[in-house]
Amino acid sequence: SEHRDSAGGAVWALRGLVTFIAGAAARLRPDGVLVGFDSRATLRRKLDFPGYKAQRPEKTADLLGQLEQAPGLLAAAGVPVVVADGAEADDVLASAAGLARAGGWRSMLMTSDRDSFALLDETTSVLWLRGGGVAGSPVVTAASLPQVCGVRPGQYRDFAALRGDVSDNLPGVLGIGAITAARLLDAFGDLDAVLTALDAGQGERIEAVIGVGATARLAAAASRANLERNRRLMLMDATLDLPELAAVRLPLDGERVRAALRDRDIRLGPSLWALVGEPMPPWFEVDGGLRGWRDVAAVHTVVLEPRWRPVSRWRPVPLATDQLALF
Repeated sequence: SEHRDSAGGAVWALRGLVTFIAGAAARLRPDGVLVGFDSRATLRRKLDFPGYKAQRPEKTADLLGQLEQAPGLLAAAGVPVVVADGAEADDVLASAAGLARAGGWRSMLMTSDRDSFALLDETTSVLWLRGGGVAGSPVVTAASLPQVCGVRPGQYRDFAALRGDVSDNLPGVLGIGAITAARLLDAFGDLDAVLTALDAGQGERIEAVIGVGATARLAAAASRANLERNRRLMLMDATLDLPELAAVRLPLDGERVRAALRDRDIRLGPSLWALVGEPMPPWFEVDGGLRGWRDVAAVHTVVLEPRWRPVSRWRPVPLATDQLALF
């Protein structure tokens, strides 16, 4: 049954969120944590393109209420939280990755949104959340991204613009999917070079890569408009105001965390250990004997199977600098 507090308010999603953050801290053992949420105000991307995410089903009243309460609950517990007017959680990730980089930290972005792949570099990795949760999801790095989708991080936004993003209701170029987009960018380097070739009457160069039909669709006015809109909306804002790195360090105050949760009748007990600096419980299982991010990172390498389906395996990678976990 759905977990509710003593007043009858739904708290199942709030409990799940805190459990997820605690589980991620236990697996990764970061030095700091920061959680970003979408703004509850009108998103700037929605103002730019009213169809943005318009196809998504309405959330239930219980879930909407918990989404509105989540930043306040985490803040009351002492978890660093960022919500910026008109911005989305992706913008928080982009800004925080830059903050970590500038401070000499490494960062792990935890998200199911592939747009974060554009942020990958030597200091920034993505825990790409899949059906297996924190423990079963692959870590994608700048080095492994070509194995995941066939492009480098600097090409990812052009790749996504060409392919489109169904989840955000952003059509790309009809008939150009992930494999064709990757092939095109591999041949030309970036989308600007492709469009320059089209405008210069050099369509045969593109036809040699993706065929006559796909080239004709790419040259259509509707496709050009889609590409311009997609690249604009997929660009993340890396300039948001964030707390200083010193303010996001772990551990949290255990009593403050538990008091905030008790106010909503959420009791997680020793499962909060990694967030609050308590000893590892004897029941905690560490995959492959790895002790998290602090000494040895539990990093997945991603290998490519036919049809661009990624699979993962564990590989230990030593990390020396501070680690910031970003949600």
